[in-house]
Amino acid sequence: MSVDGVRVLDGEEEVFARTAHLFATASEIWCAAQDLHTWSITRQPPGDAPVSTPRLRKLYRPGVLLNPSMAQHLRVVAASPDAEVRITPDDINETIIIDRRFAILAGNVRDGRRGYGVVSEPALVQNVASLFEAAWRSATDLAVYDAQHAELCELAPRVLELLASGCKDETAARQVGLGVRTYRRRVAELMNALGAESRFQAGARARDLGLI
Repeated sequence: MSVDGVRVLDGEEEVFARTAHLFATASEIWCAAQDLHTWSITRQPPGDAPVSTPRLRKLYRPGVLLNPSMAQHLRVVAASPDAEVRITPDDINETIIIDRRFAILAGNVRDGRRGYGVVSEPALVQNVASLFEAAWRSATDLAVYDAQHAELCELAPRVLELLASGCKDETAARQVGLGVRTYRRRVAELMNALGAESRFQAGARARDLGLI
């Protein structure tokens, strides 16, 4: 279905069946996502092999770094001379922008399948690109964020396990060798990294990321 320069598609398979040629010829790709699951097919797009290596900008929420395999994948990407990865604590619109000419917007999940909008109308694409650029400017380079939050990422798996077990803060703090106030501060930082407003929501988000 197409409405005013936006084609609505159902599921990643349909999206990339219709846009593989755009990825194959792209010179620049921007990507914003909560984690690596939203755009999983972009790691190995179907269709023709890329004509050349595009310049990449990838923007993620901090929760992606709590999963060791996801974090390592991003570090490998960031090591490429053609790629930049940044982390933002702010809410982001999950988006892919191709050569500033097309934008793919992730929608809601219904019956296990996510909907997507493929935007080609120039003014709309420019608006989406402007939002991405604003988020990008205020985000932190991956290497800098890693250095600033190394302790939190190291503690995250154990703290999330303790939260899931329903362990009292005093007991949990002793088990990870922290004072209660420090432990509670780390829990608050984890909740923020996961984009959660409650401990229950943090647990649900951690399960989605495969952390517990």
